[in-house]
Amino acid sequence: MIGEQGAERPTRLVDLSAGPVEYRLEERGPRTVLMLHGGHMRAGIALGEEVFAEAGHTILAVSRPGYGRTPLGTGTTPDRFADVLAGLCAHLGIGSLAGAVGQSAGGPTALALAARHPDLVERLILQSAVGLLPWPDRRTRMAGGVAFHPRAQAATWALIRALSRRAPDLALRVLLPDLTSRPVAELLTGLPAAHRTALLELFTQMRSGSGFRNDMRIMAAPATSAQAARQAARLRQPTLVIASRDDGSVTYAHAGSLAETIPHARLLISTAPSHMIWLAEDYPDIAADITGFLTKPA
Repeated sequence: MIGEQGAERPTRLVDLSAGPVEYRLEERGPRTVLMLHGGHMRAGIALGEEVFAEAGHTILAVSRPGYGRTPLGTGTTPDRFADVLAGLCAHLGIGSLAGAVGQSAGGPTALALAARHPDLVERLILQSAVGLLPWPDRRTRMAGGVAFHPRAQAATWALIRALSRRAPDLALRVLLPDLTSRPVAELLTGLPAAHRTALLELFTQMRSGSGFRNDMRIMAAPATSAQAARQAARLRQPTLVIASRDDGSVTYAHAGSLAETIPHARLLISTAPSHMIWLAEDYPDIAADITGFLTKPA
């Protein structure tokens, strides 16, 4: 399953010296996992968190700049926002993170946090994450720049919500091509009803704010990729890289770049038919690997 999204979960807003940050803190145990979600996501949406919750970890989810109630000015680059996150952890009295989880476009910030604040981050988990290559491709930047422009994104998502309610199959056919490298008809044929429901629910909750346009601008820059490569090469934390060869959003080459450069990285290949590794027959095995990874001595 994708996870336990349901209704959007309550969040808080804290005004740090760098600016406001929206976050959600679900306290369960003494060890905390930081969740950095990808594009169109915010702290109130739980994606792929159940594996950490079931293991008894406290979850700290944060809206990256431009998403939710975190303004773009709080930190437009992965490096700047990584420093903000370190300040947030200090503000909350969190001296150590059992893991920093970077999903999709949240990957570069998780990487930057581990590199810039190694005493804070014990382990790094990168899920379908943007790696050490420019992202996204030119076609996606052009189309995304129009559909998810800050002035247009509300109307785009309103249309997606309406389509998801009235013509769910059509909505999936429209949205899935950006997530898979497989033929969409083939993917839909084998997609269980529960996964269809979970995807449609997730799509109806997504918003882009000014964050997605900023993600594309920053992560397409060669200088950003070069900086990430330098950081990856000097990481000392154990790292788990999880990716699918059929990811149509963040290509498998990104996972390869991370696994080849990070000294203590392990690459775990998902059989997911798309970007959504949580929708795969082997996800229970992957979840067990994640749990073991977090409990193994560093």
